[in-house]
Amino acid sequence: MHGAERRRSTSSGGGGDHHHQDNHGDEYDEDGESTFEVEDEEELSTTPWWWWWKRRFTFSNTDSSLTTTGSRSSAASSFFDRLVIHPDNWWYVAWTHFILIWAVYSSFFTPLEFGFFRGLPENLFLLDIAGQLAFLIDIVVRFFVAYRDFHSHRLVYNRNLIALRYLKSRFLLDLLGCLPWDAIYKASGKEEGVRYLLWIRLSRACRVTEFFEKLEKDIRINYLFTRIAKLFVVELYSTHTAACFFYYLATTMPPSQEGYTWIGSLKMGDYSYSHFREIDLWKRYITSLYFAVVTMATVGYGEIHAVNVREMIFIMFYVSFDMILGAYLLGNIAALIVKGSKTEKFRDKMTELIKYMNKNRLDRGISKEIKNHLRLQYDRSYTEATVLQDIPASIRSKISQKLYEPYIKEVPLFKGCSLGFIKQIATRIHEEFFLPPEVIIEQGQAVDQLYIVCHGELEKLGRDEDNETEELLERLQTYSSFGEVSFLCNTPQPYAVRVRQLCRVLRLDKRSFREILEMHFLDGRIILNNLIEGKDLNTRNKLLESDIILYIGKHEMELIMKVNCAAYDGDYYRVKRLIGAGADPNKTDYDGRSPLLVAASKGYEDIIGFLIDQGADAEISGDLLTSSAKKFNWIMYFLKKSY
Repeated sequence: MHGAERRRSTSSGGGGDHHHQDNHGDEYDEDGESTFEVEDEEELSTTPWWWWWKRRFTFSNTDSSLTTTGSRSSAASSFFDRLVIHPDNWWYVAWTHFILIWAVYSSFFTPLEFGFFRGLPENLFLLDIAGQLAFLIDIVVRFFVAYRDFHSHRLVYNRNLIALRYLKSRFLLDLLGCLPWDAIYKASGKEEGVRYLLWIRLSRACRVTEFFEKLEKDIRINYLFTRIAKLFVVELYSTHTAACFFYYLATTMPPSQEGYTWIGSLKMGDYSYSHFREIDLWKRYITSLYFAVVTMATVGYGEIHAVNVREMIFIMFYVSFDMILGAYLLGNIAALIVKGSKTEKFRDKMTELIKYMNKNRLDRGISKEIKNHLRLQYDRSYTEATVLQDIPASIRSKISQKLYEPYIKEVPLFKGCSLGFIKQIATRIHEEFFLPPEVIIEQGQAVDQLYIVCHGELEKLGRDEDNETEELLERLQTYSSFGEVSFLCNTPQPYAVRVRQLCRVLRLDKRSFREILEMHFLDGRIILNNLIEGKDLNTRNKLLESDIILYIGKHEMELIMKVNCAAYDGDYYRVKRLIGAGADPNKTDYDGRSPLLVAASKGYEDIIGFLIDQGADAEISGDLLTSSAKKFNWIMYFLKKSY
């Protein structure tokens, strides 16, 4: 798309076009890259200084509902409503890393606060308040961050949709996690039940999980290192949380029974833990962590063990969890050795593709499309051949008919076609996904695939003869088809087709289509007629219709030649099948011979009778048919019957 066209593009409520521009000439594409264009030096000189910071952080949402107003005053009044942050903006990326540090701190400190503190000391309380303020700011920021829609794979900049999505997902947990539970605990008279609400903050651990998922997909970072680091963090966090629980169980006993706990009864040499509350915090934590580690490893030295029933019950559940955790760790390590994980295969394939693209010096646009398509394969896992490869062909056909037949029936191109033809199309079709802004078909290209839209949105784009300006011809929605003119008529593709939203399309190759037409001639004629009727009466389509009409004539001539050949050979059943498939018994070949004339010249009584019953006109061949029939007196009966 040219620069002038990009400046005219606006974003719709569902996510907008692929380029978004604020009032001062900044453009952001969907990959977070920006170009700054200044069209007027006077405008630049009158621009307030704070606009630069606004451009660095955000860009405005040019929603259709806003652009229709067209007034600067209304735009200024709704400044905060239109303020949207691009998720790849480097300021926002820096902010997410800052919040990630706080999320790691909060995830590890929450179990520690629950187990070891009955009210935080002043220094830790102030640190805790600072962390909660950071998360409160993050809650506000999230109401301004655009998101990528799962179905359309387009960035959504509509403030209402962004807010609704966040409110329906993590907003409540994030807000509850920011409450000062330590202050609430003290204000409630140190009610023990309030302290359990601290665990709401563990929802922040999801940010750490998301961070590791991104690292695993980043081919710049060693995959083995990333996986081992993730497994180590999982194991460390499990033992850390268990250690805090072990100590918490000991502190919930009455002071008179503290000796009847695992730590109160502990003796190491001459050192006794009988008054463990007075021991240094670091020593208590290390002792608890040691107990958790040796229990998880099921070493069982015996110097630390459960004393009361509550501790025994907790250890039973903890050891059961450890067995599951151990299986998870071993399974992941085995997958690392054999390279069997889906993510690792994706990384290896992506690495090879990048090497290939660098070697052949492919331009950035093509490289980007290749990488995006590979990521889509990884995210969607839509390789049907892999999923259905072990299923018998008959069952695969039933699955295809169940999945695709409802879409094929609604396509205008196939309107009026027989059910058998529709079922055959459904069994031969293939499913594909395309990301915006991929171009599926280029203008002028020879097309050997017919495409049907299942989900998503595409656009037809036409160029003038000078190839300078690009014009939007039509929007393609569900049940639309494209590529049919070039596919059926062997002509250059009259327009390009580009993806606007993540699209799921069905693809049929020309060879399969011709094989199906061999059995369904009548449906082929219906399709061609539908193609002519569906075109607008403009100059371009009139030219196309002339090509289509030629193709129809060629198709009918081939069909009548097949009928004549069958009649000449006396193949009654083939003639019957061809006529039943839609062949016209009154059509003549290039030499003016009809099937009835050919059958009469050879004296095939059964074929003559069948053709007359099907409405074959005995007068269509005039004297030639009569002279041929006189040679066979027994044929005259059928001719008289036809008159």
